[in-house]
Amino acid sequence: MGNSSNTVRVGVASWIINPSGQILMGHRLGVHGGGMWGAPGGHLEFGETPIQTAIRETMEETAIDLSHDDVVAVAWTNDIFQDSKKHYITIHCLTYIKNDVVPKLCEPNKCAEWRWFNRNELPRDLFLPAKHFFEEYQFLR
Repeated sequence: MGNSSNTVRVGVASWIINPSGQILMGHRLGVHGGGMWGAPGGHLEFGETPIQTAIRETMEETAIDLSHDDVVAVAWTNDIFQDSKKHYITIHCLTYIKNDVVPKLCEPNKCAEWRWFNRNELPRDLFLPAKHFFEEYQFLR
């Protein structure tokens, strides 16, 4: 796989809702979506299900341990990044956690901070898959 303009990749976003109804988002660093806010997530790896990817990426990025029984794939978005000529199909997974947790900054080279947002006070500078998710699917609003 490469990042050539004719390769479509699969990304997975892991939307986590806390007991207060807030949504976890990270402030991304790096070339791909740097300065934007998005869910924990990453590339679907060979042999994984989207649920497994959501659980793995959430653990790698935040140290939050999600239960397989609590994660549901709820939506997908078609995300074409014109500036970098990348094309992703993003599978969005949703988890309602039962306890308040403080996410850890496990990959400080990829994410500046994690923050819980109220649904009606989301940041304006959303990563393209997050922007599409909130535009196309209203159940988190």
